[in-house]
Amino acid sequence: MNESVHLSRQFDEDLAGLRTHVLEMGGLVEAQIRSAVDAYASGETGVVKDVVDNDRRVNEFEKLIDDHTIHVVARRQPTASDLRLVMGVTKIVTDLERIGDEAKKIAKGARRVHEHGQPTLPRATEIRHVASEAVSMLRRALDAFARLDVPLAGEVIHADAKVDAEFKALVRQLITYMMEDPRTITTAIDIVWICRSIERIGDHAKNIAEHVIYIAEGRDVRHSKEIPA
Repeated sequence: MNESVHLSRQFDEDLAGLRTHVLEMGGLVEAQIRSAVDAYASGETGVVKDVVDNDRRVNEFEKLIDDHTIHVVARRQPTASDLRLVMGVTKIVTDLERIGDEAKKIAKGARRVHEHGQPTLPRATEIRHVASEAVSMLRRALDAFARLDVPLAGEVIHADAKVDAEFKALVRQLITYMMEDPRTITTAIDIVWICRSIERIGDHAKNIAEHVIYIAEGRDVRHSKEIPA
């Protein structure tokens, strides 16, 4: 094997390693969201501690991938599509880290709701539903990244409108509760922030999908109407 072939194979392994780390980080973040929403539904404060503690692992993944990307740029000097992949990964990792932060906020909000000792408003099933939509967006965005699937990334971008609409509906419902019974205000405000974090998770999943399109095609579709249907 000549040296150029050897270096090319090493470069391919470096890029594959980057992809793997990103997908592992994404899997951890997805589990964080599910645990946080379960904490809201069940009131299990032990789950909250696990989510908060695991946020350190998310941050460690971010540092690991940052170091890996610096190594790839410094040692391999990627060009064109490979450079887009490396740069896109740095942006995706930032969104994943922020999703982890939102999961931690949901868990802490769930703890406050149950510490208040008041009924959860609205019903946990409604929160679970919008959370499942956001988690689905994240999973599909990561699948699109794994396969550089532009149509799938487009589906994720379009799905964000549904999460936004459900978030607004929940907020309207919570405002109604607060107006009808001021005793629910403290709990309702905490739930608004939980819903807001779920909506933000959808936003970050949308960002990841936009980065996938940039990696695959070199198109920046942020703030653009030219998004695959």
